[in-house]
Amino acid sequence: MEKYIVAIDQGTSSCRAILVDMKGQISGIAQQEFTQHFPSADWVEHNPMEIWEVQMKMLDRVITDNTEDPSQIIGIGITNQRETTVVWNKNTGQPVANAIVWQDKRTSQYCKSLKEEGFEEYVYRNTGLPIDPYFSGTKIRWILENLDDNIDRSELIFGTIDTWLIWNMTQGQMHVTDHTNASRTLLYNIQTKNWDQKILDKLKIPNSVLPNIQNSASNFGTYKYKNTEIPITGVAGDQQAALFGQACFDHGSAKNTYGTGCFMLMNVGDKIINSDNGLLTTICCNEKGEPIYALEGSIFVAGAMIQWLRDGLKIIDNSGDTESMAMNVKEDEHNLVFVPSLSGLGAPYWNMDSRGTIIGLTRSTTQEHIAKAALDAIAYRTKDVLEAMEQDSGIQLKSLRVDGGACNNNYLMQFQSDVLGAEVQRPEIVESTAMGAAYLAGIQLGVWDADFIKKNRIIDRTFQPEMDAEKVTKLYARWRKAVERSLDWAV
Repeated sequence: MEKYIVAIDQGTSSCRAILVDMKGQISGIAQQEFTQHFPSADWVEHNPMEIWEVQMKMLDRVITDNTEDPSQIIGIGITNQRETTVVWNKNTGQPVANAIVWQDKRTSQYCKSLKEEGFEEYVYRNTGLPIDPYFSGTKIRWILENLDDNIDRSELIFGTIDTWLIWNMTQGQMHVTDHTNASRTLLYNIQTKNWDQKILDKLKIPNSVLPNIQNSASNFGTYKYKNTEIPITGVAGDQQAALFGQACFDHGSAKNTYGTGCFMLMNVGDKIINSDNGLLTTICCNEKGEPIYALEGSIFVAGAMIQWLRDGLKIIDNSGDTESMAMNVKEDEHNLVFVPSLSGLGAPYWNMDSRGTIIGLTRSTTQEHIAKAALDAIAYRTKDVLEAMEQDSGIQLKSLRVDGGACNNNYLMQFQSDVLGAEVQRPEIVESTAMGAAYLAGIQLGVWDADFIKKNRIIDRTFQPEMDAEKVTKLYARWRKAVERSLDWAV
């Protein structure tokens, strides 16, 4: 019987399970969205129990629908939305609160106070991250400080979503994470590759709540599925998993994932590069699943903006509508600019008080213009990040590898190539995040290696720049002008 690896892809808006055969081809996908909770302005939450239940339902569905016997599954890889924070009782298995999602801004004032105390220099030097509500550390502190008095704090443990899933899958036997997820907590020292005691003390977070840290390709325990024990052998945060899935093993190779947010990572090898341009220094994996370094630019809103057009403004029925809508707009109509600061602006601006801005509205503006401006904004934000990345690394990128759902949008990919002045490579398998998790699991199991992963990356289409460079310069200058007007709006 055919053997498979299952990749669990637990994202910000949906839980997915992907079945990958030994040839590195996808044999089945199961996906289901789950509830987004917005209890207050700038607060975003998920129910951890719902995530657990929906994710296991998808795992069961993809196996049941595409295999004859559970024994065909030889391993599980996990990739997950990063920074999202869960605290639960290790004895009862019950969360003490909803998960605080990476997009949540409730700790903004506390982050500002830490900066005013002069703590950011130490944090940035040792974690590679700015002090920001985006990361897990201040979320953990908030949960611990807002507990009911009758809760026994000695029974509590913390995890990002990978840790939460593994703990449940192993019936509480494994409280673990990997280096890529740990590096997104604001508590992980990228120099020592372990938890940073000074930051823990400052945030009043006890060591006892923290998971153990392992290589991304290693043994994370066993999941018992229908009397079959399946090892969990690969774990990585979604963006690092996508970098791995795109075979970015060489120094200077980079990818951009177009998901709920937009995240560009560049492999910079075994030496730390501290950014002078608002980027993050984070942990990714080498071809063996061991920790090395990457530069990252985080764009908080990409696909989430298209979702907002659908669910908020209700001007589209599904995300695919935006491609034809944008193409229906006349080529010279680039007058509308949409700055997508629905959750503040990430790299390279890091302005959490920026707010969403649409500039250039006239009586002739239509839904199609708004949809096009939203897609254009994704491309502009990617250019913001790429320019910063090139300055920090000293590497001029000639080719960008792309993945994620929105990379199927041909208008967006062509405009992206135009504004970058570089080719954009879209692979046949755009599920790079899930494939990265599967590859890590397979490497630990000894069924695949780096050469196999490189050969399995087949290009579907390469987009080449077509727009006049002078026009690109004019459009991008207008974009930067609009960004300036959006900054500090909430102050």
